[in-house]
Amino acid sequence: MKRSTIAKTFTMAAVTALALVLAPTAKAQVNLCSNATLHGTFAYTGTGITTAASAAGAGTIAEVGTQYFDGNGNTTGAATLSGNGTFYQLTIAGTYTLNSNCTGTFALQVTFPASSGVGTIPVPVFFVIDSNGTEFQAIETSTGDVITRIGRALFPGRQI
Repeated sequence: MKRSTIAKTFTMAAVTALALVLAPTAKAQVNLCSNATLHGTFAYTGTGITTAASAAGAGTIAEVGTQYFDGNGNTTGAATLSGNGTFYQLTIAGTYTLNSNCTGTFALQVTFPASSGVGTIPVPVFFVIDSNGTEFQAIETSTGDVITRIGRALFPGRQI
């Protein structure tokens, strides 16, 4: 009987130790993201205000566009932006980094039409992936900007 109790105790200790070793690994893999998670064409909207003198001028902005992510950290897009009621057709190019916790950053270069006299400006963005990689929520991180974006996959894995 004493051997049986020792064997049971040893078995329980071994199973507990194994569970403690495997539990953090299993949890870490639940929300695993990488650049490959963000792939395909997304439609997005952006709204907010800019309090500093920016390309679109201080005041309210609204933007609608499409953005393509290649799954390797590169992105391109096109959008229409209204800055205080003045409309601009934009082209977008840049890179992105997606962390394993599904947060990331875009480093965008946004080009305004030549007639605007603005040229190309850098736009840093922080984002979070949700809905199994088919949506993102983002905020521009330039000083003076309070602009958020929401994007949804149009055709996952396919550029339009």
